[in-house]
Amino acid sequence: MSVLEQAAAGRIAAIDLAGATRAEKDAALLLMADRLVERTDDIIAANAVDIANARQDGTSEAIIDRLALNPERVAAMADGLRQLAALPDPIGDVVRGSTLANGLELRQVRVPFGVVGMIYEGRPNVTADAAGICLKSGNAALLRGSRSAFSSNAAIVSVLRKAVADAGLPTNTIQLLDATTRDSVKDLMRARGLVDVLIPRGGADLIRTVVEQSTVPVIETGVGNCHVYVDAAADLEKALAITINSKTQRNSVCNAAESLLVHIEIADSFLPLVLEELAARGVTVHGDARVAGYSDAVIAATDQDWDTEYLSADIAVAVVDSLDDALDHIRRHGTGHTEAIVSESVGATRRFVAGVDAAAVMVNASTRFTDGGEFGFGAEIGISTQKLHARGPMGLPELTSTKYIVTGNGHTR
Repeated sequence: MSVLEQAAAGRIAAIDLAGATRAEKDAALLLMADRLVERTDDIIAANAVDIANARQDGTSEAIIDRLALNPERVAAMADGLRQLAALPDPIGDVVRGSTLANGLELRQVRVPFGVVGMIYEGRPNVTADAAGICLKSGNAALLRGSRSAFSSNAAIVSVLRKAVADAGLPTNTIQLLDATTRDSVKDLMRARGLVDVLIPRGGADLIRTVVEQSTVPVIETGVGNCHVYVDAAADLEKALAITINSKTQRNSVCNAAESLLVHIEIADSFLPLVLEELAARGVTVHGDARVAGYSDAVIAATDQDWDTEYLSADIAVAVVDSLDDALDHIRRHGTGHTEAIVSESVGATRRFVAGVDAAAVMVNASTRFTDGGEFGFGAEIGISTQKLHARGPMGLPELTSTKYIVTGNGHTR
């Protein structure tokens, strides 16, 4: 089928899905989870094809890490679906309600968007996350993954569609678009009237293209040039642990730290510690002149480094003269994703929280916590860095719209 035909089929499925009960949707999610585990070997075999092709194409190991699946990652995908099944169903929730002076009863309730299109790169686990969160929120999903993960995504979607059908819900609740041609992206972006909202998830170029060219309304997920600022009043032990975790726990994801800012008053004490630990973990430091004075291994940072989302074992490091200088640096180079401060000063943390414009601000905690699962939302569909409709990790409520239900008794105006 063409993209427009798939979108039309998704629209029909969305109508049926909108009337599904929570029990029906949860049963489908649990069956999807079980089937993923049962078909782990098939999924990993398909993933091996993608990895072999990626290595043949000279793809970096950081990107291959995002692409790779193993039994633990498949199990994590299944666990994400089970967590979704355990969460409350947002559909029908009353956002607000009142009885007007004329006696009309007014309720604003959550409803599905309808058909959600998703364009994403790498990471085939996103396929299961997006399918599950769309189903739970009553939306049909049109999934357009990257060409590099096509075999993996096809295997996952095949499993999920069979489980959905066996659970008695419309098979076209979940559909995978052709990733072998760019035309599918263009067609999806032009499917206004058939697709209700489009969510891009990937690198800056992908997101920019979708935002600029789509006629379908877009929820923008952002690039993660995340900073850790170590304040003059920081606890060194906490600062070291948070910095290392933010950068190295998994460096190929959007909530990994890409920049470290260190207050000059604590630089002599902290930089030798953190530079040694980063080097021990294979992280390349791109530093300013003051940082370079602490280690010969530091590479001189360029202007581009301060704006780079590395997604690799690299980090940009600078010494700042004040908290205000740190805030100014973040305003110029941050992407509005996640920013962290390490400080024992209540005044400093308050100023940082108030002064940073980001979807998430961490106080004495790793940037890696900006995640739907970590926030208790279950699987997320992305992290929005825009300010309209949704911001931060997008869980179930963010995949809904609302409608007003007005009940009268023969009322006329």
